Amino acid sequence: MSFPVRDLALPSEEGSNLQPSVARADAEARSLAAAVARGNEAAFRELYDRYRERLFRFALVLGRGDELLAQETVQSVFVTAAAKLRRVESEEHLWNWLARVARQQLAKTWSQRQRDSTIIGVAELPQGAEAREPDSVLEEYLDAALLALGTEDQQLIEWFYFDGLSQKEIAERLSATPKAISSRLERARAKLRSLLTRKLSHET
Repeated sequence: MSFPVRDLALPSEEGSNLQPSVARADAEARSLAAAVARGNEAAFRELYDRYRERLFRFALVLGRGDELLAQETVQSVFVTAAAKLRRVESEEHLWNWLARVARQQLAKTWSQRQRDSTIIGVAELPQGAEAREPDSVLEEYLDAALLALGTEDQQLIEWFYFDGLSQKEIAERLSATPKAISSRLERARAKLRSLLTRKLSHET
């Protein structure tokens, strides 16, 4: 899945350095948000398709590699978008709105978990992490953590979480058993959680 990218051109004599593709992306974002606000189901599906993966990656970082929390957060973001998304000015504005909702939902979930006395040993998010790190930096954390996993573990995570392959499908690709893939995925998850925790805590 690809997302609109703000490409920069070399500055022209007129002083404009934005490619026409940026204007198109912004116009599409405005139209998409307006259609979602009107309750257009096709527009909502397009919003979901465009931003689901990016939101999942973003939530995965904020949730320190907790994939279930990330999935729940993404679903909550789109529920909120269906009810509350209104006018946006640009593609960047639309993404920032979605990311802000994700931050709010994650903060609410962590607060609820920390208040629940039946949950033992719940890890806390770094104090102020949501406000301290720009979205772009958080996304870079995930890319860096994935690279640090090593090629095989990175491929497993990418296939399972971002490409949507089942453990059975991955097993077939690698000529392995689903049970073996399950074990390898669990180890890869643990490594990813550890790496993201260190990144968010600014440990070396």
